[in-house]
Amino acid sequence: MSELRVLSGKAVCKIMFNNGFEQVRQKGSHIIMQKKERNTTITVPVPDHQELRTGTLLGIIRQSGLPRSLFETK
Repeated sequence: MSELRVLSGKAVCKIMFNNGFEQVRQKGSHIIMQKKERNTTITVPVPDHQELRTGTLLGIIRQSGLPRSLFETK
């Protein structure tokens, strides 16, 4: 596995948007991203910070169901 990149909240939202998520609202410093699937809706809050901590980024990856490779260094 490669190392995770240092990403901002906006950069993570852009990656998620390019993979089927859309921003539904923002409350304070948290952007709420959603992806509608057949029987369910995946909702992931993303903090709008300059740099996301590694644990926060891993939680976002796990909740979104996106492959980790999208967030790793090349």
